[in-house]
Amino acid sequence: MRRNPHEMRFTIYMTDDRTERKPLKISPFCCILNLARRTLLEPSTRGAPHPNPMRTLLKPFEEMTDADYAALGLKVGLEIHQQLLTEKKLFCRCRAGRYSPKFDAQILRHMRPTLSELGEYDGTALMEFKTKKDIIYQINHETLCTYEMDDTPPFEINQHALDIAIEIAMLLNYSLVGEIHIARKQYLDGSIPTGFQRTTIVGVDGWIPFKGRRISLIQLGLEEDACREVSDIGHERTYLTDRLGMPLVETVTHAELRTPQEAAEAADLLRRLSRSTGNVRTGIGAGRQDVNVSIRGGTRIEIKGVHRIPLIPLLVYNEALRQYSLLQIRDELHGRGVTEKTFESRSADVTRLLQRTKWEPIRQALDRGEEVHCVNLRGFVGILSQPTQTGKVFSREISDRVRVIACLTRLPNILTSESTEENIDSFAGRRIRKAVGADSQDGLVLVWGKPADLQTAVKEIVIRAGEALIGIPCETRQALADGTNGFERILPGPNRMYPDTDLPPIEIREDRIGRIRSLVPRPLWEHEKEIRAMGLPEHLVRSIASSPRADLFESLVSETGIPPVRITRLLFEKTRDWKRSGLPVSKLTDAVWRRFFSEASKNALLLEDAASELEVFMISDLDEWHPSVRMPSNEKDAGRMVDGIIQNEACATPDPEARRRFFTGKAMSVLRGRISGATVDRLVRERI
Repeated sequence: MRRNPHEMRFTIYMTDDRTERKPLKISPFCCILNLARRTLLEPSTRGAPHPNPMRTLLKPFEEMTDADYAALGLKVGLEIHQQLLTEKKLFCRCRAGRYSPKFDAQILRHMRPTLSELGEYDGTALMEFKTKKDIIYQINHETLCTYEMDDTPPFEINQHALDIAIEIAMLLNYSLVGEIHIARKQYLDGSIPTGFQRTTIVGVDGWIPFKGRRISLIQLGLEEDACREVSDIGHERTYLTDRLGMPLVETVTHAELRTPQEAAEAADLLRRLSRSTGNVRTGIGAGRQDVNVSIRGGTRIEIKGVHRIPLIPLLVYNEALRQYSLLQIRDELHGRGVTEKTFESRSADVTRLLQRTKWEPIRQALDRGEEVHCVNLRGFVGILSQPTQTGKVFSREISDRVRVIACLTRLPNILTSESTEENIDSFAGRRIRKAVGADSQDGLVLVWGKPADLQTAVKEIVIRAGEALIGIPCETRQALADGTNGFERILPGPNRMYPDTDLPPIEIREDRIGRIRSLVPRPLWEHEKEIRAMGLPEHLVRSIASSPRADLFESLVSETGIPPVRITRLLFEKTRDWKRSGLPVSKLTDAVWRRFFSEASKNALLLEDAASELEVFMISDLDEWHPSVRMPSNEKDAGRMVDGIIQNEACATPDPEARRRFFTGKAMSVLRGRISGATVDRLVRERI
């Protein structure tokens, strides 16, 4: 057969999530040989023009400038959640801060929405109800009581937690409320067994200085923490209840941050301000951020559960990119004449048409007895593969909805007419297109699962496609480790809040305000100015200023004359090491530090062996440190100890210098802090 020198081009997308399209050159002869491997990509109508490509997407993350974000109209707001360092939980007397994966029992519950005070249902609650989840709670009797399971009324609010919240509100320049009113906030995802979170507002209209301007703070709330999610597969979601009910504060800013980097810097500033009180928990999970993002023409999207502040810039960029892309998709569809009024869809059961498919995901679904449906989205050709985030396309928006709401969590859960898979032969493809009445301008989505779940899935596919004609749906989205985000739930509205009738209002009296105001630390930017003047490196300036011992550090430097670096090494760096090793650093109170450094300023040997001196104190049964914890030795006593070490310690090397280093090290382990190192070295040299 003579080969035609002309070649035909087919565009095949390498994965459903890649943004790059790589054309493959295939000869007519090869096309005939591969006829059985053609896919749903092949429309039943030939010769129809492909829609014009959309405008270029945003620059890569690394190339974006402040001017680019200003042109987008980017606005970012923050919700900073910080657990409080209390002994008890917020509305019961269970111990707080006791994390453990162990559990004694499991409880199964089902959630259902309730009417708000205005007789309306919250959209998020209705969405969660559609999932028909079995919620399983893993319970440890040491961290939970009947209150958390909604079997007994709440206790009075934890007054210590309320004091800390008021202190943080003062530090952030909030106007304090006159009375604390407890409200209920619905959560039907199962993260709280009662179906609602008890919360209250402590302060409103706060502010913090930021880059020569002020960032306005809407409110500071005090609320109970939720469960930790263990797994979410199909219609079963499992939670661990060890952190449930722990008190935390939520700081909410206005959307006044202009770039992704500003959002991260403001979040870090708010985190460090809270930590400067010394009354918040630290470590993984103790602080979490929600980031609210919008661009011009878009809407507020809440990205939940950002555990690491350095991830915020990439998350904000990808959400801005997603909103920008969704607005382009809307305009492209409108340009094709596909609007909210003209949009049409059609679905059909195509299970029998795919009985001989070799594509593994559908093959396995059929083996499990599941069905396959096809949804035809009129006029959506090219839209399903339109890039939205880094490495993601529009069909991922549909896949997420199907995964979350229809509970089709086994991935992949859809196959589109613009996907890469080539294992649906052309014969089945043509029959499927005929079954749903598709032409060359339509986009197709195959979805598979149990019949009941498929009904929900088909509806959600159509709903999400319809939302593309509006632009950007109001959603709460989950932060992912790669800096992108995925659908989590519909953005909650005001209908999920209503007053709590189990708890009375609490008046905030002036005497209480005065007592707490005396405990509020100076703002860390004032500390930073003074510490920076001491000549310390910038990374130490930030960490010291954020510490609750910043005032102590500054007074020790001014009162003792000891170099700031020496004090920093003990007060901050060495203390952190001791804490990690399990030593009782709580014994090192401010009074202990003041007395120790006062004595060390008069005794250079004490400062030389400060670490050993304080370690001995921490493991001793003494309540207070005093200079005689380790009494200094005279040279005569030290010489006798060196004699004993040389006689009792075996040193195999004959080299005199190596022997000197060996015995000097042994002697210093005993005499460090009692006598100078130079004296020990001389005593060893004299004896060997």
